[in-house]
Amino acid sequence: MDIARPDIKLKKRRQLYIWVGVAVVVLVAAGFGVSRLKPASPTVDASAVWPDTVKRGNIIRQVRGSTGTLIPREDSIQLIPAQTDATVVRIRALPGTIVTPDTILLDLSDPELDQKLLNAKLAQQQAEADYKALEAQLQSTLMDKKIIAAQVNADYTSDQLQAQTDKQLLDLGVMAGVAYNKSKNTADQLASQHKLSLEQLEVNENNIKVQLASGQSKIDQAKTLVDLYQKQTAALEVRAGISGEVAALPTPMQVGTHVAAGTPVAEVIQLDKLKAGLQIAETQAHDIQIGQPATIDTHNGIVPGHVSRIDPTVLNGTRTVDVQLDGPLPPGAVPNLSVDGTIDLEHLNDVLYVGRPALGNENSTLSLFKEEPDHKGAVRVPVKVGKASVQYITVLDGLREGDTVILSDMSRYDGVDRIRLE
Repeated sequence: MDIARPDIKLKKRRQLYIWVGVAVVVLVAAGFGVSRLKPASPTVDASAVWPDTVKRGNIIRQVRGSTGTLIPREDSIQLIPAQTDATVVRIRALPGTIVTPDTILLDLSDPELDQKLLNAKLAQQQAEADYKALEAQLQSTLMDKKIIAAQVNADYTSDQLQAQTDKQLLDLGVMAGVAYNKSKNTADQLASQHKLSLEQLEVNENNIKVQLASGQSKIDQAKTLVDLYQKQTAALEVRAGISGEVAALPTPMQVGTHVAAGTPVAEVIQLDKLKAGLQIAETQAHDIQIGQPATIDTHNGIVPGHVSRIDPTVLNGTRTVDVQLDGPLPPGAVPNLSVDGTIDLEHLNDVLYVGRPALGNENSTLSLFKEEPDHKGAVRVPVKVGKASVQYITVLDGLREGDTVILSDMSRYDGVDRIRLE
């Protein structure tokens, strides 16, 4: 016969409750511990990152213009305007043609100018004929005056001799005083007439000069018009004037186009007088100064130069900086050719520097991954940087010489402070 033991059942139940409670506590503690564990460091392919070692030394601080073009210098452009209202009748040289000073670019026609030139030549011929006729008339009049003056001079000379003879006779007592006085009065009268004739002759000669000068001025005026119209007629054959390349006008010329006087009909650019126009970010252009050295990459050669102008206007976040070229251009260099360029701002001596990170501006604090000594991992460190160049940036704090940092774009790992490198 079995004896009931309620105390044993109660004990077993208590043990069960205890084990269940312990299990619950263990599970809760395990879950809490797991929740407090940090996630494993992500693995990064070491060949996919761009590392660089911090160095100390001298660097040249530069800015780069990756978008630029070759443009004509102000003294290299020959803009040729129409001299008169005319019509384009023939085009001989298209944009891009290499020309010499005597190359004819296009032909213009102006019938009205032809008539003006003809009229001016006829007017010149008439003025020259009038001058010759006036000169002959004046010379004839002058000759008459000279004949009269010569006769007066002859009478004056004769009477002077007679008066001298009579004076001698008077002194000898041979001639009476009345007769001598008459001879002397006649000589004095002819002396006055002789003087007046000479003065009249001088006045006539001066008058001739004035009238001939007036006639000559008419000839000169007519000749000036002829020269002007001949020059304008010659300009109907539009010549290059300089050696260079024909440029494209904003409004291309076509046969039959009527142009007003002063309208540009052609433009020639000297290919050996080009400059580079670089587009520099306005945030980097504030340290650029006139005269700073620069280098221009035409993709077919490097040309040295210097900054010649800084455009004060900001357009789309950039400013145009003109670089005058100090060396010969390589073959194939033409206006509007795309070029790159760098400008040397200053020399930085004995500075701590590293390659410029993909992300980060100068004079700021960057967050970079510094590789561990075994190069199997990298930890995030704050780095204070200073002045930047095209390739380098100076380090002010956070790194030491010999440290290796990752310069690649690591924004995808912003949530972690350490990575593993494999």
